[in-house]
Amino acid sequence: MQDILPLQDIMPFISAHPVLSLAWVALLIAVIFTTVKARFSKVKEITRGEATRLINKEDAVVVDVRAREEFRKGHISTSVNLLTADIKSNNLAEVAKHKAQPVIVVCANGQTSRAAAEGLVTAGFERVYTLKEGIAGWSGENLPLARGK
Repeated sequence: MQDILPLQDIMPFISAHPVLSLAWVALLIAVIFTTVKARFSKVKEITRGEATRLINKEDAVVVDVRAREEFRKGHISTSVNLLTADIKSNNLAEVAKHKAQPVIVVCANGQTSRAAAEGLVTAGFERVYTLKEGIAGWSGENLPLARGK
């Protein structure tokens, strides 16, 4: 097993590899920023089990932010297709009456739904969640998807 670089070897390494060192620092800052932002956000990420419970027991509204073509290929039953651009422009007529209900924002793989969810919180929605791993995780566990619409 190889030893970790001793402290006195760090400065020569940084001098010999400035681009790699800067990239590492930038990634570290990005990870810290993202973690802190997620920790203090009103939007929480939930699992498929929690989403199913919210849909079945608390009449949660599912907002799917994928493109219309992707939505037609398969979406969670009763979900509303609302693009992120619509949320940013405050075009929320389809979901405005659900501000007090839980809202689960879904995207393809769980990476892009947070921005849309933050927009809904800004618009006054009280309980907003994102689905971990998005539709990919949902269909990966063979949970039902509706087609068309």
